[in-house]
Amino acid sequence: MNLKFITRTAILLALTLTFQMFRLPQPFTGPAVNTMLFLSSAIVGIIGGVLIGALTPWIAFLNGILPPVLAPAIPFIMLGNAVLVIFFGTLRKINIYLATVTAAVVKFLVLTTAVRFLINVPPKVSVMLQLPQLYTAITGGIIALLILKLLENPLKTKFFS
Repeated sequence: MNLKFITRTAILLALTLTFQMFRLPQPFTGPAVNTMLFLSSAIVGIIGGVLIGALTPWIAFLNGILPPVLAPAIPFIMLGNAVLVIFFGTLRKINIYLATVTAAVVKFLVLTTAVRFLINVPPKVSVMLQLPQLYTAITGGIIALLILKLLENPLKTKFFS
């Protein structure tokens, strides 16, 4: 790992955590965090994106942003974030739109499977970790695609390479 990778990953993690620290409702925070996961995958790669996706639920939990009732879901939130980053990072070279939708759907499937078959959480939490996750991931993906399009030329400059 080089200093550029570490610095960029740290900045992207800080930005992601900033969105969480605003403590806005899930319909705002979810897409913002997912946007950052998609952007992280594109900017620092799969490893950096997975690191950010693994750290954010734990930091949110430790800061009281993620309620204690969600503690059993943290490993699955981490896994959901990881598959989002991995699928997007891998498939975006083939088709960025397919990558976005696939990544969102796979994250949704991971979380839905977890709450239906693997962990015991209250019904309200179970609902929160299913279809809303698909919406927030797709919304985050759309926002990320717009941002990536805006950054397309700067990403080709010396500053971003």
